[in-house]
Amino acid sequence: MLGGHQICRADKNHAEPNQQRQPVFQEAAHFDCRASVRGAKIDGVSQKRPTNLLKSKTRNLNSEIKSPLTFRPIFMERIWGARRIETEFGKKLPPNVKIGESWEVVDRPEAQSIVANGPLKGKTLHELWTQDRQSIFGNVAEAPRFPLLIKLLDAHEKLSLQVHPPEQFAGKLGGEPKTEFWYVAAADPGAELVLGFREPIKRDQFESALREGTAADYVHKISVKPGDAAFLPAGRLHAVGAGNLLIEIQQNSDTTYRVFDWNRTDPATGRPRELHIEQALQCIDFDDVRPELIEPKGKLLIRNKLFEIQKWNLGSPRESTPLGQFAIVCCLTGQLACVNVDLAPGEFFLVPAQLQDRQLKPLAARTTLLRVTIPL
Repeated sequence: MLGGHQICRADKNHAEPNQQRQPVFQEAAHFDCRASVRGAKIDGVSQKRPTNLLKSKTRNLNSEIKSPLTFRPIFMERIWGARRIETEFGKKLPPNVKIGESWEVVDRPEAQSIVANGPLKGKTLHELWTQDRQSIFGNVAEAPRFPLLIKLLDAHEKLSLQVHPPEQFAGKLGGEPKTEFWYVAAADPGAELVLGFREPIKRDQFESALREGTAADYVHKISVKPGDAAFLPAGRLHAVGAGNLLIEIQQNSDTTYRVFDWNRTDPATGRPRELHIEQALQCIDFDDVRPELIEPKGKLLIRNKLFEIQKWNLGSPRESTPLGQFAIVCCLTGQLACVNVDLAPGEFFLVPAQLQDRQLKPLAARTTLLRVTIPL
């Protein structure tokens, strides 16, 4: 334990090729810093999971689900991270550590979201997915794990220039395909995202630029501000510039191929971080020239086969989704509630498919949110 946080490692069963994994800090004693549950008893409640929850396949959960589910965040140390997840969103981070990511909703072999409230408290997201799928998630497509990973990302320094593999290459490279979405929650003046190429380029040209250390001359940089959003299909060359605080919604994958790391060294080793140039060159879409940020279509930011993301201005109570469809809600500004669970900016909850009271209610002026669903 460190400062009330459980420390574990994320190197087993990891899809990244020989990347050095940073420690993971799972919040274990700071539930008061997460989404508040009005009227619920927190202190003094045993953390032991009730044995009857293990029999969820044979019982009817619908009558027991009375409110949305909140999860304990998992904090990831990164050399480019800092403390903005705490200063902007009030999440209590472990001391003296550069936290780059807070994994809010995750079902990975190396990392599991754990329910923090209600009768399902203590269950993992994977247990919900495998044991209680119909009640919690409705009629979503079959998959071995919950198909999305949602995180907060604090880029105090710029991230490496990188790419995630498309489906047609991921398997043969020993990784997982990864398409993702970024929402800019906060950004310093002059903050940028790198998306695709500035002009058409051939693979051998870019390979030469990598050898010469001039790859940065060929990438497409976009200035961003809070409220901007970007779609990153697998195969898109990209990087997060310094000064960005992002909400990332992605395919459930953790495969990243670094192309260029700005000639930095890892302070833990004094050596440059490992690159994956050969794998990356197989995955990069070299025809991806000057992609633009997302232009919202009303409430809709993006819809594809993996996820649908809408941004709502919540001026009055509104149903999150129809009964039978789940949703994940992230508060952006203001404050909102569903039943007895409140959300402040940077907090998330999952509205189960069979929750009867599904209304989202604003508790403050200018409340905005992201609503994440999986298209049926």
